[in-house]
Amino acid sequence: MNTKLESNKSGLVGELMGVGAHFGYASSRRHPSTKKYILGTKNRIEIFDLEKTVTKLSEAEEAMKALGAAGKVILFVTSKGEAKEIIKKTADSVDMPYVAGRWIGGTITNFEQIRKRVQKLIDLTSQKEKGQLGKYTKKERLMLDREMEKLNLMFEGILSMLKIPDALFVIDSKQEKIAVDEAIQKQIPVFALASSDCDLSVIDHVIPGNDSAQKSIDLVTKRLVAAYQEGKKSEPKKKETK
Repeated sequence: MNTKLESNKSGLVGELMGVGAHFGYASSRRHPSTKKYILGTKNRIEIFDLEKTVTKLSEAEEAMKALGAAGKVILFVTSKGEAKEIIKKTADSVDMPYVAGRWIGGTITNFEQIRKRVQKLIDLTSQKEKGQLGKYTKKERLMLDREMEKLNLMFEGILSMLKIPDALFVIDSKQEKIAVDEAIQKQIPVFALASSDCDLSVIDHVIPGNDSAQKSIDLVTKRLVAAYQEGKKSEPKKKETK
């Protein structure tokens, strides 16, 4: 038996318990696919078997390392208030796109049209910064400002996303069902921190656990990003062209 490995696993179980990752929802909300990850109930609340959570988290980390080594693009997604700032900061830390708010239908399945709207925002912002909107009337400028504000609210996190992502990382796959469905349609692998009310059977790399507590979200997100960065270090450097 690898005592070091067992010690690390035990330590991670303790960390996850410390952030409340073991708490699911009421048993009445349980999705059948989560049954094998449930250890029992306490005060009618489902309790995740954190040893199984650690196993799935480790598998997800290995998959993230591979994506990092290949220089792939991960789109971070959440509309949960508890997770928005965490997702924004995490995605920014690795220069990855994010959606921290309402998912716009077609972001993946109709990406060309979405990209046109994003480009419009980029162009209008550039014109404003250069003082090129003076040719419009005051009323027209007001309308353009409102349009930019609306577009920025929808697309600020994907301004740099020039193609559909190579993978998705979502917080709460039930709440982000539309995003997950679009990824599945385009055969894009999905990573998800998902609680006991989610359909885990459709997720490629699932981490069963509390997807509502900020500390749980933060811990899992940081570990996956750290794995991606570790893989990134081994990414083959591109040869300089003369």
